[in-house]
Amino acid sequence: MISNNEATELLFSYGTLRKEEVQLSTFGRKLDGSPDALIGYRLTMIRIKDEHFVETSGTAHHRNLQFTGSESDSVEGTVFKVTLKELELADAYEPEGYKRVEATLKSGATTWVYVNVIS
Repeated sequence: MISNNEATELLFSYGTLRKEEVQLSTFGRKLDGSPDALIGYRLTMIRIKDEHFVETSGTAHHRNLQFTGSESDSVEGTVFKVTLKELELADAYEPEGYKRVEATLKSGATTWVYVNVIS
């Protein structure tokens, strides 16, 4: 649980960070989130070679975002409120090649989201 005086950030997930077992192993708690969407992106699938990540996430095939800039493209997901420490834990969880970038959600909120930059 986040205390009222802890700084928080928004983190948008369209993949494995929405799974309760991944949240528990990564953050030590189940995250509270709400549905939202990224406009101007579409989903692609990539194969992850990082064995530790594959073991933790349960699969080698993962969703990835591709920026299109088109208003007609959107990706549904969940936005979570996390602490700065939890954001660092999320950074450590993501496999090689994923980068955290800022994006604007359909709701208008600014969030962090992970995008694979190597695929």
